Amino acid sequence: MKKTFQLKADNKADERQVDSIKHEIKKYIARERRKKLPEGVDFWDFDCNIGENEQDSEAIHISKINSKISELSLEKKESFYLEILAKAGHRAKK
Repeated sequence: MKKTFQLKADNKADERQVDSIKHEIKKYIARERRKKLPEGVDFWDFDCNIGENEQDSEAIHISKINSKISELSLEKKESFYLEILAKAGHRAKK
């Protein structure tokens, strides 16, 4: 998913718009995790980038997406760019 989300909507309160964005992202990640794993892969891992636009985006862990969206919302940004790419994950041997 490579998408620019609008934090301001004419027909929604800002908090509801942020909630709908977070829900859309959660649905996308769940859909990607349900896909069949290729041979030799332990789990689906994700590369995530977020920022005001594509050029200014920074890499973050998938667990930090919601908190970063909340930060951008509190900073009164109009929109933000989010990139989530699934990749093969391998568990580290203990």
